Amino acid sequence: MTALTPAQAQAPALPSAEQTDPAKLGWMVGSPPPPDKVIRFEDGSGYRFPQLRWSFSHQRQLIPTTNVSRGVGAVSPLPRAERNDLDAVRFTPLGKTEPLTWAQAFDANYTDGIVVLHKGRVVYERYAGVFRPEGQHIAMSVTKSFFGTIGAILVAEGQLDENAVVAKYVPELQDTAFGDATIRQLLDMRTGLKYSENYADPNAEIWAHVRAGGVLPRPPGYSGPKSFYEFLQTVKKEGEHGGPFTYKTVNTDALGWVIRRVTGKGVGQNLGERIWSQLGMEQDAYFSVDSVGNEFAGGGLNTSLRDLARFGELMRNGGQAGGRQVIPKAVVDDIRKGGDRSAFGGYPTLPGWSYRNMWWVSHNAHGAFMARGVHGQAIYIDPAAEMVIARYASHPLAGNVNNDPTSLPAYHAIALHLMANPR
Repeated sequence: MTALTPAQAQAPALPSAEQTDPAKLGWMVGSPPPPDKVIRFEDGSGYRFPQLRWSFSHQRQLIPTTNVSRGVGAVSPLPRAERNDLDAVRFTPLGKTEPLTWAQAFDANYTDGIVVLHKGRVVYERYAGVFRPEGQHIAMSVTKSFFGTIGAILVAEGQLDENAVVAKYVPELQDTAFGDATIRQLLDMRTGLKYSENYADPNAEIWAHVRAGGVLPRPPGYSGPKSFYEFLQTVKKEGEHGGPFTYKTVNTDALGWVIRRVTGKGVGQNLGERIWSQLGMEQDAYFSVDSVGNEFAGGGLNTSLRDLARFGELMRNGGQAGGRQVIPKAVVDDIRKGGDRSAFGGYPTLPGWSYRNMWWVSHNAHGAFMARGVHGQAIYIDPAAEMVIARYASHPLAGNVNNDPTSLPAYHAIALHLMANPR
């Protein structure tokens, strides 16, 4: 999902992170705020830059949401061993010759918060703008990796047959593009759908999708689908299933419907029971929902930063946490192995990568893999370095091609530094 209109996604001039700091700009401050500082959902201002630098940390104040419970157990501590040497780590951005430091990259990527875990300990944590440790931030498409994982768990448990077609589980999708796609093709986004995720195209289907789900305001006189599931039933086939990987958010909402039908529980309840309440999270999470309460499985999860890191640490440890196997090790191993690399392409900042169970797999020497969301949301897991990085951001441009050059080499540089300088 994106939070910019197509016209804004093409904006050439980008004011700096400092110039657009939402705390300094005073968005939504006052009783009431001055008219020029008010952010609303209905007029689209919550999804314009620079206002989105405030709204990404305050989704619950703008749209309907539902809770994901952390349960009633004790918080699982994250031991702290903070270091003062990471800000000075240098790297060269992709396509550049002049190096940057880790500290400089924080603002270059419009970072709202970032935490680095090394061997399960917090070695770095920093926040900016209006995002705080006790706050929650929208995860965007990092959400997909949670549900790709849950889908893969259901396959491992035998509740889902990865070779069965979607219509077996959701007959309502029989006559749509999803009807004859297999669960495996859905999980790996190798479906043939007439659906564009080109944020610069005002006619791209992504816009109809998010408006149907109430993620963006609907224009006057709107008469289209009024829920995510209604929209899914309009998607037409284009090409054949099983072809190249093509990233399309609508696949995850279809998977969410499958998960809901198979388990008899909403995707938020599945997340809460299978993961969130199992890890000693600090806070509840929450989901944006459509007009009938369906969670936005493709990008509507909101969490605290440390809890996002806890999930990354769970995956780094092969699905184990607190001495228990929360996620089957075979599921994590399958994700880390990656998908069909020959089917992956079209991402200039991700050469040699692949996609598996809605995770991005680098196939680099460290075996790094990622959950990724537009505007800079990320979980980066480096098994060789025993490192997890969780980041929330509010970059003015949606596509991660705009921040990958100053993110991916920075992550790898920190991994190398931690390996070379253990403490």
